[in-house]
Amino acid sequence: MAFAQTQRRDMWWLQPALVALGLTLFGVYATWAALQGEHYRFGPYLSPFYSPLILLDWWKFSPAILILWAPLGFRATCYYYRKAYYRSFFADPPACAVGEFRGEKYKGETAFPFILQNLHRFFFYLAAIVLCFLWLDVYEAFRFDEKFGVGVGTLVLFSNTLFLSLYTFSCHSFRHLIGGDLNCFSCGLAAKTKYQAWKGVSVLNQNHMLWAWISLFTVGFADLYVRLCAMGIINDIRII
Repeated sequence: MAFAQTQRRDMWWLQPALVALGLTLFGVYATWAALQGEHYRFGPYLSPFYSPLILLDWWKFSPAILILWAPLGFRATCYYYRKAYYRSFFADPPACAVGEFRGEKYKGETAFPFILQNLHRFFFYLAAIVLCFLWLDVYEAFRFDEKFGVGVGTLVLFSNTLFLSLYTFSCHSFRHLIGGDLNCFSCGLAAKTKYQAWKGVSVLNQNHMLWAWISLFTVGFADLYVRLCAMGIINDIRII
């Protein structure tokens, strides 16, 4: 079958085209924002692109570069995102029942650089650590002059961290880590507990694609909100 040859009559190309557009727009904005090295903090708010904030005298570039490689590696090796960008950018395959570009040359993830996808579990550990710092940032976002308060930025950072948590802990690797090593679900209290946890993660895993896209939007929007406040373009509204 030749490249893009198919008997399908639906607009099979629309989804990969929209995915390519969405990922490209986010990639362009995230790269620009990460390289700025300024306007990443406003009051108690810290942009998620810069958390945890690492400031070193000898590092002359944006502090975001020191930490963004970890969540980027987690998303780049994510099982869902692999499918998304393989189809959208590499047309490999472009869609179900549609002719592939590489044909018999396809090697999957057995050759460099795609064999590096096997590092996904390790990137999960790093992403979970970064997530802990993001929740600390949410805690700080409730503190205004050492007093409890809530602003629109507080809700933005809270929502972002919530959806990032749903995305991170609905991960296929985490699901396997929780219960993938069990040969008997009812053999002892520990096995039963892990089984119940595995079922809970499985419920989250069913919507992994949804959490992936929502969290991609919220993390970009959270950075944009903090940045616009820091630049004086918009004002943060205090609710409490």
